[in-house]
Amino acid sequence: MKKKIWLYLPVAVILGLLYFMKNYHSSAPKVITWNEFERNILDRHAADSIEVINGEEAQVYIKKEFADTPYFKPVMRPWGGQQLNYGPQYSFDVGSVETLDRRLDEAQQGMRPEQKIKVSYSKKSNYFINLISWLLPLVLLWILWRQVGRSYTAGGGGGSSLFRFGNSTATLQQADEKSNVTFNDVAGLEEAKQEVKEIVDFLKSPDTYTRLGAKIPRGVIIVGPPGTGKTLLAKAVAGEAKVPFFSLSGSEFVEMFVGVGASRVRDLFRQAKKQAPCIIFIDEIDAVGRSRGKNAYFTGANDERESTLNQLLTEMDGFGTNSGVIVLAATNRADMLDPALLRPGRFDRHVYLELPDIAEREAIFHVHMRPLTLGGDVTDASFLAAQTPGFSGADIANICNEAALFAARRKSDKVEKKDFLDAIDRVVAGLEKKNKIISPEEKRRVAYHEAGHAIVGWQLRLVDPLMKVSIIPRGKSLGAAWYLPEERQLRTAEAFTENICAALGGRAAEEVVFGDLSSGALDDLEKATKDAYRMVTYYGFDAAVGPVSFYDSTGNPDAAFQKPYSEATGELIDAEVRKIIGDAYRRSRSILEQYRPNLDELATLLLKKEMVYKEDIEKIMGQRPK
Repeated sequence: MKKKIWLYLPVAVILGLLYFMKNYHSSAPKVITWNEFERNILDRHAADSIEVINGEEAQVYIKKEFADTPYFKPVMRPWGGQQLNYGPQYSFDVGSVETLDRRLDEAQQGMRPEQKIKVSYSKKSNYFINLISWLLPLVLLWILWRQVGRSYTAGGGGGSSLFRFGNSTATLQQADEKSNVTFNDVAGLEEAKQEVKEIVDFLKSPDTYTRLGAKIPRGVIIVGPPGTGKTLLAKAVAGEAKVPFFSLSGSEFVEMFVGVGASRVRDLFRQAKKQAPCIIFIDEIDAVGRSRGKNAYFTGANDERESTLNQLLTEMDGFGTNSGVIVLAATNRADMLDPALLRPGRFDRHVYLELPDIAEREAIFHVHMRPLTLGGDVTDASFLAAQTPGFSGADIANICNEAALFAARRKSDKVEKKDFLDAIDRVVAGLEKKNKIISPEEKRRVAYHEAGHAIVGWQLRLVDPLMKVSIIPRGKSLGAAWYLPEERQLRTAEAFTENICAALGGRAAEEVVFGDLSSGALDDLEKATKDAYRMVTYYGFDAAVGPVSFYDSTGNPDAAFQKPYSEATGELIDAEVRKIIGDAYRRSRSILEQYRPNLDELATLLLKKEMVYKEDIEKIMGQRPK
């Protein structure tokens, strides 16, 4: 409270002075024009004298004998009461001194010298006003300085200096603060939880490990695709650990000012050492931990980010000691991190998260379905887990939320299985657009296109099982064939080829039925081309190119300016890719020509129902070959 009083006291003093000045100058002369002066004062011989101030303003003093006239109207004194206005009572702009002298001479012609108005000239300066005008900006700047300094103090913690750019911006959760997220909220990551649980156990009871000679790990880095639960796992550590927990993003180290990043790293570890034992969590560490020298071709020197990384490396494993400080980091771009950051002694443990399998997805569904009011047809999550292969934990959380929103739109009291299925379709393909205007000819072409996908995929054994076919527009797509990918860890060359055939089935159906092609196969051609190039350049499936792979799993940019193969090999790769896609397209067309009546029947059914399920396709095509 005292600080606030001293902060606003100068402002109050200045406002009081301004008020005093206002009242002090309430007796200031009334401003008039020359004509008013000549008509009301000069002609009545009421003026006693005129004082010309700084050659700009003429101040008029009225004779004492006119004291009972309005010229001498009483004015309020600043300290109370009234006083007589002894002058000057009036003022006017002179324009120039020569003009004033000339006008006075003309107006007073024929008058005796003693009757003429006495005119004097003087230069005056209002020192009080000048002092206030000089002091007020300084006071305002000082107040602004204090306010900015306080804002940086609140954001960075500790101290009161304005220059707090180098202080750490990490959020500290004290040991007695309980997080809402615990390990019970993290499903499907049992191995990863076990890794970080040991860190928490070590901090809680270090004697269990140190009595055997074990040392606490310096750091743990969690690596995985987006949405797999890296940040959620760190939040659970914060909820379970009974030690101070610092959390921040990697991008918070780097600012536009040189040296700020390194200074924030030093300040972060300085605070952590005072709170030890504690945990530092750096999310998206790739923002500051990228390999040094990646831009050396362009800049030829280290930038601010690299100096920040150097300081981080020194703090994690330098000559200084960080006893009891554990660094927990997360990233989905581990291939871009500097090797010096990943070595033992800095990040001793690497925890890799992958997309959950069917059992893990079921456990994740159970976690996110807890707060939902479920209908009777949602008995367990195994069915939903089977419908969502390749989905991450974040995708599943989004599906549960979308299902609740679908139920709310239907004004339903419970979330039913249909809501979950609609939510899956929404997440995979986008919002359903039944009102999208499509001409009958375009709709017929889309029906045959999707029927072509379905029939070719149905007849090929290694293509994923077909669930349904739809010609209802969703997102940017006018139709879709929905497959249920199997839980496979490996794919053979024949599986790649058959999937390319299924992808080209829609284009082949358009050519078989209509005799020409449309732009609707763009996504199919992109997928087929990428798969073909993977077969040739990554997996060594092509006999002509041979069992070689040009895939770089390290993400090393050293070869960024040069292809890892010759021009002749590049031409061979392109030729083999065209051959693979051409053979697959001819195979798809052959299947559709063989089953042309079934193609027409399925397309007609799609035009009638807009969505056809597996059971309907089985009635038309029979059992799928095994």
